[in-house]
Amino acid sequence: MVDMKEGRNIEEGEGSHRPALSVVVPLFNEEENLEPLYGALRSVLDLLSRNWEAIFVDDGSTDGSFRRLRGICDGDNRCLTVRLRRNFGQTAALSAGLAAARGDVVVTLDADLQNDPADIPILLDKLDEGFDLVNGWRSRRKDPLFSRRLPSLAANRLIAWMTGLQIHDSGCAMKAMRGEVQCGQPQPPSSSRAVPPVG
Repeated sequence: MVDMKEGRNIEEGEGSHRPALSVVVPLFNEEENLEPLYGALRSVLDLLSRNWEAIFVDDGSTDGSFRRLRGICDGDNRCLTVRLRRNFGQTAALSAGLAAARGDVVVTLDADLQNDPADIPILLDKLDEGFDLVNGWRSRRKDPLFSRRLPSLAANRLIAWMTGLQIHDSGCAMKAMRGEVQCGQPQPPSSSRAVPPVG
């Protein structure tokens, strides 16, 4: 499934350069968003008192996304690009990114700029309070009402009813979790991208 990995030497693995924070960004045809996203990520992450890595997973993009990512990773060795040989879907791309992540804490977000990197410190503060997983909330979604937002609302209510956990937006890609939470949870390509609720 993985065609190539560009950026840092992934053989560094468990050595002294292991980052405290990994940010995983699955994407498909987001060429125009990548530079603004990287700039926003860097401006936020560089202010944190922890070293970080960013893992961009190109899910078989057909535009210039991979070319943009190579340019970003060539200029910043904290960045890694994982390129899937074709479009497998967001769940598979997210799984590939999580498999490459080395951080003690992992943050996931979309590349479409609907997840604001400025919210990352808020999620990390919640983890520091003792939570294992913190879920984002797209309070001002730009998606179409009938095809995306209403089905999402129905899904959130169903998940809350089934699990007893009141999560505002279980489909939000922006999450922060301790590394051990995401380990050992492989998902088939046909499954939902949502990380299972943790009680």
